[in-house]
Amino acid sequence: MPNFDLMAAFFAAAFVFAVMPGPAILYTAAQTLARGTRAGWLAVLGLHLGGWAHVFAAALGLALVFVAVPWAYTGFKIAGALYLTYLGLRLVFAPSKMADVEPDQTFPNERNALWQSMTVEILNPKTALFFLAFLPQFTDPAASFPIWLQLLILGAIVNAMFSCVDIATVNVARQVRSKLQQNATGALWAQRIGGTILMGLAARLAFDRG
Repeated sequence: MPNFDLMAAFFAAAFVFAVMPGPAILYTAAQTLARGTRAGWLAVLGLHLGGWAHVFAAALGLALVFVAVPWAYTGFKIAGALYLTYLGLRLVFAPSKMADVEPDQTFPNERNALWQSMTVEILNPKTALFFLAFLPQFTDPAASFPIWLQLLILGAIVNAMFSCVDIATVNVARQVRSKLQQNATGALWAQRIGGTILMGLAARLAFDRG
């Protein structure tokens, strides 16, 4: 594995990226606000599993497809934006189901949050390019482990750090949701705010030229 100085720099840089407000944090907050705490936990798990797809892609060099084939990058970006828009519209225009449930409960179809979150993360090509650009900076060709294994280990660490921040986000969002859920109007607005956040993320993904 890389030497101590390189690993220290890696952890510092990964921490900075993890705590920076980004799509994963906003998405997790949106799911928790709109659909409940358990949906938030499932969103964290879905994002984590989706992140592993990008870690493997970076380790195996598959993420280079987005660099070599620009239309593939654009296609994934548009697909992800459309899917987020669909999820957001469903939350904004669906009748509120929060008023008659406890703060730590949510919709009967809450398990959909897991698959939806995995899909959202996998369809985000910027995550693939992040791992492709970030992880190789901290590999050591002279180390006893092969480069691909170093990339997998480093990717696992980054993915875990991101998930820890997402978990903290759920805990904050659940407190906000609990306050809003004290009346039917607040419950409805929590659901609409969550949907609006998802549509905002869709717009950001679609129009970001990065």
